[in-house]
Amino acid sequence: MAAPFLPVAAARKLIIDDLSPLPAETVKLSEALGRTLRADAVAGVSHPPADVSAMDGFAVRVADVSSAPQVLRVVGESAAGHPYKGNIGAGEAVRIFTGAYVPAGADAIVLQEDIDGGGSHVMVKEAPTLGRHIRRAGQDFRTGETVLTAPRVLTARDIGLLAAMNLPRLSVGRRPVVGVLSTGDEVVLPGDSVAEGQIVSANGPGISAFIAAHGGEPFDLGVVKDDPKALLRVAESARHLDMLVTSGGVSVGDYDVVKGALSEAGFKVGFHKIAMRPGKPLLYGRLHALPVLGLPGNPVSAMVCAVLFLGPALARLQGRAGDAPEQSAARLSIDLKANDSRTDHIRAKLTHQPGDLPIVKPFGTQDSAQLATLARADALIVREPGAPTAKGGDVVSVISLN
Repeated sequence: MAAPFLPVAAARKLIIDDLSPLPAETVKLSEALGRTLRADAVAGVSHPPADVSAMDGFAVRVADVSSAPQVLRVVGESAAGHPYKGNIGAGEAVRIFTGAYVPAGADAIVLQEDIDGGGSHVMVKEAPTLGRHIRRAGQDFRTGETVLTAPRVLTARDIGLLAAMNLPRLSVGRRPVVGVLSTGDEVVLPGDSVAEGQIVSANGPGISAFIAAHGGEPFDLGVVKDDPKALLRVAESARHLDMLVTSGGVSVGDYDVVKGALSEAGFKVGFHKIAMRPGKPLLYGRLHALPVLGLPGNPVSAMVCAVLFLGPALARLQGRAGDAPEQSAARLSIDLKANDSRTDHIRAKLTHQPGDLPIVKPFGTQDSAQLATLARADALIVREPGAPTAKGGDVVSVISLN
């Protein structure tokens, strides 16, 4: 069992080391966007499959036009999907269009604007260099070549490339199915009537959306009151899932019942509480084989913890490394006071500027219940424990939010 108040990096490492990638599955190319490639993609065809023209013009032999101007006899046409079948002989040219196969014997393309005449004969006004405007067979990739290596989150650009490689099906990581459970006597669902003392659940929908955006499938377990037996029943019903994420009930108050209730059923604590702000009362462990991540109840804390821990965990389950969110540099717009012993994550707004680092401006209020500020933020300023006073214009590390 890890000690409490772990540093952020140590807590994340404990989670990632505890998780293993889920089995791969084969899906259609049309279903692969956003999935994690789990086997290297090897080209089934070459691209281009043959020498093709990069421009509209005429396919010629350089030897025939080295002393331009020269008149050539037009013996045919090559268009995309309709190649010229013969060979180009001495003194001959073939009308050619972009993407069409270069006829045998031709070794350059003359642009239309460098040609006079038409019909049966054309005059080449300027001599081309050898191979001019020809895309060689396999110039992009060749049959049997490994073009994309696993693991990799597949983008729309990748899908187009894989299609050109003639790969209609791919091995990808299975989407983790993650139970999302909100806790608290005061929590009601969006659309429900809100009585005095109650609040509408932000964490359930927000965390579900985060899971979906990071390649998982959220499984809505609803809201459970601060009743250990009820919470345990729902948690036990989720043991067939790949992970359980709870929100609320992980602090130390009389109504924070998650840790105690799960422990009654054999929950093994990996850690509880970490040295960060917001989000100190983070909980992680296993209920038998089920990984459980207990997020704080404050919605900003829950979402910041999702960025720092749940995102990497989802990446790991899909077959990637589960690295920490990438940090980049920005210049502070205002002064910041020295930090205490916890890693601070300050919601902020980035303004990009040409030729220099972006400017990052912290929001004036950093209350962990203020969702509107979080929604307007596009970055978290990361302040390490013990960081000294920072002045406006100083360079700081930021995590971009998307």
